[in-house]
Amino acid sequence: MKGLICDQFQKTVGDSLIRNNDLLDILSKLQQTNSKTNRAVIKSITSCGCVNLSFDNSENKHDNDENYDELKTQHINTVSGELCQTCKEKVESEIGNQLFYIAALCNNFDLDMFDVIIKEYNRLNTLGKYNLY
Repeated sequence: MKGLICDQFQKTVGDSLIRNNDLLDILSKLQQTNSKTNRAVIKSITSCGCVNLSFDNSENKHDNDENYDELKTQHINTVSGELCQTCKEKVESEIGNQLFYIAALCNNFDLDMFDVIIKEYNRLNTLGKYNLY
């Protein structure tokens, strides 16, 4: 069922994308939506204040001999708070726009978006903690 929804979404993008349908337009629009998503998140911190960032490098120093599991338990979350409803809707909308142009890029290269997701999931699952790039 989830694959069907992804396939329907990709088909709908193909049917509705009339302007900006060539590869260069898709790539530039994808970059633009990425910037807008970043801006929406940043605005939730700077303008709204529903989300806060804190930085403390003194607690974030790691010994080179520590293994991955020890490092993971020492991870300090620098984000606090939750997106308010307005910011959440804006971030969701911008991520939706990104997905639209990702689907358009998949259509341009005749790639199945669901297959791309499944392949990435399998790669992550196989590599596990060794998936550090």
